[in-house]
Amino acid sequence: MKIVLAFLTLVFIFSGCGSQKRVVVAEPKEYPLWYLKPPRTDSATLYGVGDGQNKEDAIANALTMMISTLSVSISSKFDSKSVIKEGVSSSNQATYTNEVQSEVQKIHISNYDVLNSQSMGYKQHIVLVKSDKKKLFDGLKKEIDQKFYMIKEKENSLSRSNTIEKLSVYKSFQNSLQGTQNSLMVMSVLDPSFNDIPYLRKIQELDDKYQKTLSNITFSIESNKPAHNLKSVIAKAISEKHYKIKKASGKNHFKIYIKSNIQKAKSYGFTLARSAIDITIKDSKGAIIGSNKLDIVGQSTAGYDVAIQNVAFKLNAIIEKDGIEKVIGLKI
Repeated sequence: MKIVLAFLTLVFIFSGCGSQKRVVVAEPKEYPLWYLKPPRTDSATLYGVGDGQNKEDAIANALTMMISTLSVSISSKFDSKSVIKEGVSSSNQATYTNEVQSEVQKIHISNYDVLNSQSMGYKQHIVLVKSDKKKLFDGLKKEIDQKFYMIKEKENSLSRSNTIEKLSVYKSFQNSLQGTQNSLMVMSVLDPSFNDIPYLRKIQELDDKYQKTLSNITFSIESNKPAHNLKSVIAKAISEKHYKIKKASGKNHFKIYIKSNIQKAKSYGFTLARSAIDITIKDSKGAIIGSNKLDIVGQSTAGYDVAIQNVAFKLNAIIEKDGIEKVIGLKI
C-alpha cells in the first residue's frame, strides 16, 4: 500500500510540474521614426513629442515640449526686459531665465493637432503634436482679452461693495492673471510686432489698486475679557495679513468684537476654562459682515489663570491650522 501511495505521489508531482504555465515575456516595441526624429519647428509651425501613462498625459507633455522650443528666445527676451526695467545684475539673469523656462511650461494651449499617437504597451503612450504659430498666437490673445474683459465688467460693479469686498475681488484678479506675463512673452516671440505694453500696464494698474485698497483698510479689536489675551491672538493674525490694527473711523475701518463666556470647572485633577467665544465684525455703518462661534476648553494643573491662558494658546493653534479667515468668518 505504501508503494502505491508513493507512486501516486510521484505521478502527481511530475504532472503538476508539467502543467505549469510558461512565462511569456513580450518584446519591447520599437519607437517609430516620427517619435525618434520628429519634424523640426520652422517659421510657421511648432512640433513636439511626448509620452505618458495615457494619451492625455502624453499630449500634455508633448505640448510642454512644443512650447519649450521657444524657451531660448523667451528667456533672452525676459533677460533684456529685466535689465531695462529692474537693472538686475548679470548674476541674477540666469535665475530669471530658469524661472521663465519653468513657468512657460504651464501656459494653456488650446490650438494644436495630434499628428500621431501610439500605445507602446503597459502604461506608456506616445504622441506627436503640432501647432500653427499664428493660430497659437491668436488663441493666446483671445484668452487674455477675454480675461481683461471679464475683469473690467466685474470692476465696474464694485461701486456698492465695501473695501474688504473690493480687496477680495482685486485678489481674484491677481489669481486669474497668473501666468499672463509668460503668455505675453510667448506671444512676443511668435509675433515680434506684437506690443505687450498695454497689457503689462493693465496688470500693473490692477496690482496698484490691490495694494492701495489693502493699505487703506484698518481694524480695531474690542474684547469683554481683555486680560485673557484673545484680542492679542486675533490682532497678531490680522497683522500677519498686512492689515493695520489701529483705532480709526470711516468707510475703510472695521471693528472686531470678541465676546467670551468662560466657566470654571474641575476634571481629573485639571482646572478647566470652558470658553464660549463669539466673534463679530462690523463695517463703518454697523452692519455685520462676518461672524463665528468657537468653543474652546483650556486646561491646566497649575490653576484657573493658566487654564485661561491655555484658551488663548489653543485659539492661536486653531488659527495656524484653519487660517484667520475661517476663525473670524470673513474672507480678508
